[in-house]
Amino acid sequence: MAFFTSPDIPMMTKLLEVVYIIIGIICIYTAGRNLFDRENPSPWGTSLFWGSVGIVIAFGRWLPNIVNGSLILLMSASAILRLVKPGQNLTPTAEQTKARFEKIGMKIFVPALSIGVFSLIFALLGGNALVGTGFGVLVAMILLFAYSRDNRPKVFFDDAARFLSIVGPTSMLPPLLAVLGTVFTVAGVGDVIADIVGRIIPQGNVTAGIIVYALGMMLFTMIMGNAFAAITVMTVGIGAPFVLNYVKDPAAMVMLALTCGYCGTLLTPMAANFNIVPVAILDMKDKMGVIKNQILPAAVMIVFQIIYMILIK
Repeated sequence: MAFFTSPDIPMMTKLLEVVYIIIGIICIYTAGRNLFDRENPSPWGTSLFWGSVGIVIAFGRWLPNIVNGSLILLMSASAILRLVKPGQNLTPTAEQTKARFEKIGMKIFVPALSIGVFSLIFALLGGNALVGTGFGVLVAMILLFAYSRDNRPKVFFDDAARFLSIVGPTSMLPPLLAVLGTVFTVAGVGDVIADIVGRIIPQGNVTAGIIVYALGMMLFTMIMGNAFAAITVMTVGIGAPFVLNYVKDPAAMVMLALTCGYCGTLLTPMAANFNIVPVAILDMKDKMGVIKNQILPAAVMIVFQIIYMILIK
C-alpha cells in the first residue's frame, strides 16, 4: 500500500500499476479456468504458464528478483515443452452472433472505438497511453453491459481467458522482445554495429548512411519483432555516427527511421501481435498468410522512405 499512498510517485505511475494488476488478475483467472477445464489436454502446464505470467505482471514489483526470475523460468519451460494448450472453446455460435447483431447492430463498434479514443486522449494530454487503453476498456465494458444485461463480469473474464488461450504463449512475445532491446543496448550491441559499419561506410557519406540506417532498421525489426526495440540499438550504432550528425533535422530522420522499422514489422512472425495473433484468432490455414500479403506494401514503403530521407537530408 505504501506504493499507492506515497506522494513522491506520480499518479499516472500508480494508475499504470493498477492496469498491470488487472492484467495479471486476468491471467491468473485464465490459469484457474484451464486447471479445472476437463477438455484441456494439458491443464497443469497451461495453468502453470498463465499463473506464472499473472503473478509476475500483477505483483512483480513487490516480489524479490529471485522469485520473479523463477516464475519466468517456469513460464518459459511450460511454453518450450509445449505444455500450454487451449481448453474448452466457448466461442459463440453463428446463431448467437446473428441474434446479438440484430439486437445491437452497428453500435457494437462504439465500445471498440472507445478503447482507441481514450488511449489517444491520454497520450495527447501528457498521460500514459496504456492507462488510457485501460480506461477505454472500462468504458467499453460499461457500454456492453448497457447493451445487454447478459454481459455479466464473468462474461468479460471468460472472453479474456478464451482469447489468451487461443493466442497462447505467443502473447508474451512483444514484452519479451521489448526487454531484449534494452538488453542489447546495455550489452553494447550498438557499439559493435557502429564498428562494423564504420569499416564499410566512409565517414561523411550521408546517402550510404541513410540507406544502411533504413535497411538496418527494417532487418533488425524483423529479428526483434519490435521497431521500438530496434530504434535504440540502430540509432546508437548507425544513426548517430553516420547520419544524424550530418543532416538538417535529426529528429525527423529518426522518426522516418522508425517507420522504416515498421516495414520490417510487416514481414516477420516475431511481430506476433500483428502477424501471428490474427492467424490464431481467425484460424487461418496459411500461418504466413498475413505476412505474404504484406510483402509488396512493405517493399514499396521502404523504397519510398529511403528516397524521402535522402531528399530531405
